[in-house]
Amino acid sequence: MKKRILYGTIFSLFAVAWSCSDSFLDVKPKGVLSDASLANKAGVESQLVAAYSVLDGWFNQGGIAWGTAGSNWIFGSVTSDDAYKGSELGDQGEIMQIELFQWDPQNVYFNNKFTTLYEGVARSNSTINILAKATDVSDADRSRIKGEALFLRAHYHFDAYKFWKNIPYFFETDDPTKVIKPNTDDPIPNIVKDLKDAIELLPETQADKGRITKGAAQAYLGKVYMFANDYTNAKVYLELVYNNPAYKLSSCFHDIFTMATENNSESLLSIQASVNDGSGGGENANHSDRLTYPHSGSPFGCCGFHQPSQNLVNAYRVDAVTGLPLNDNSSNANPGPADFVDPRLDFTVGRNGVPFLDWGTHAQSWIRSPSYSGEYSGKKFIRLKTDPAQGSGWNTAHLTPLNIPILRLSDVYLYLAEVEARAGNYAKAQTIVNQIRTRAGGCAQGAGTATSPLITTNLNDPGITWAKYKVGVYTAPWTNLTEALNAITLERRLELALEGHRFFDLRRLGIAKEVINAYIDVEKTRRDFFSTSTNAFQDRHMLYPIPGQQLELSKVSGTQILTQNPGF
Repeated sequence: MKKRILYGTIFSLFAVAWSCSDSFLDVKPKGVLSDASLANKAGVESQLVAAYSVLDGWFNQGGIAWGTAGSNWIFGSVTSDDAYKGSELGDQGEIMQIELFQWDPQNVYFNNKFTTLYEGVARSNSTINILAKATDVSDADRSRIKGEALFLRAHYHFDAYKFWKNIPYFFETDDPTKVIKPNTDDPIPNIVKDLKDAIELLPETQADKGRITKGAAQAYLGKVYMFANDYTNAKVYLELVYNNPAYKLSSCFHDIFTMATENNSESLLSIQASVNDGSGGGENANHSDRLTYPHSGSPFGCCGFHQPSQNLVNAYRVDAVTGLPLNDNSSNANPGPADFVDPRLDFTVGRNGVPFLDWGTHAQSWIRSPSYSGEYSGKKFIRLKTDPAQGSGWNTAHLTPLNIPILRLSDVYLYLAEVEARAGNYAKAQTIVNQIRTRAGGCAQGAGTATSPLITTNLNDPGITWAKYKVGVYTAPWTNLTEALNAITLERRLELALEGHRFFDLRRLGIAKEVINAYIDVEKTRRDFFSTSTNAFQDRHMLYPIPGQQLELSKVSGTQILTQNPGF
């Protein structure tokens, strides 16, 4: 008999049924929400919201949900040179195995991410099916809803593609209770088609913040083409967004990471978070990212994961004269008052002796185990103390309504810069990168006193006593592709650090093995736990392993339908 292999909610239902007595199975359902009962405007909108809700990776699915985070902080950041697992040695061993490239298909984190993404696919397809039966939906709303659902279906499949590449693609015509698909066909054409169809259906603007627009779909399609190495088509869609006056970089780098200014002209696709909204214990907050707040003696009390690496901190050191990156990873120390650094450092990394937004000064006591994972905390997605937090449940101080971006405008700019560089247009590529760098100099972490604001536009503010902020633009012309790509790749790191992109960037660019193994070689001298990394980056790590549970569940009459990725 064919079994449903992908959607995580089915697994949790089986687990509950198996653990209960026979009498439990005799309880009749009190009601059923069928497609027919939802086939109206309110029903289809509710189902669409349900599809959006999986963006954050949390939908009360049970089990370990940290690896399901839509931010991909484990799989896109901890596996890179940006961050350590953090916390302490004995906590969340599954993440440590992933960090050290000791990848086992049976690791529950792989299966949880897989099932979560296909839950998103299922809800997107359900939206399309319910919409087809609804009769009270206007033509404009019908186009918009279908466009949003197609976009979401493409996004969930593309996120899976970034992990495993070899994935099955499910449409609204597939019966998820009966159909098992092989993962041997390239999913990119289907992703592209869904996004192109969505672009034709979506409006330029949306009344509700956070809903997908035509421009967001164009930007996302440009990103998909980048991963497919189709730079000609990537340029077409990236330029549509780059040249659209509705989208522009905000004046301050921190604007997209604070509640008062999120969902601005730079935001394309973000996980929309909220608290105290009647949903329960913060289910609509940053649930799958809550482990990443500082631990121990910090104002948050938990949990100290996703700690920035010394390598990342060193990347923000700049030349005292030019303000350009030094590219020097030799230091083992926290930059001090006399050191010149990019101001983005102190919006990204919590450092001892530096104000931690409006929470006070970051201190060693905030770190759970400094000897294990260093002295730094993640800072990008920390709410202001003056912003609301979840009012009930476990350790509510780090349940935040702060959105987490999945795709933002500077990401698009830097993809376009890469496209221009690959076409030999080095001057254009440099101009785009310099736009990002110019914006980086627009604000900095301030002292937050009566005479020195919390966020200052003056990099030489006398209240800044912990560093010397400087960021310069490139003036010497780039003369070859290697030089240009090195600068662009570094700029992506500085701009997008801890946002779950770095590892996927390194793999896409074909430099993951070189960069990560060089990183681990140095980190072994800084962090003892890296000395156990006997499985540093190998060729097989270009793809994550298909979860072993999915391979087993794909068997039909003893024949396995899904194919494991090479090397596992």
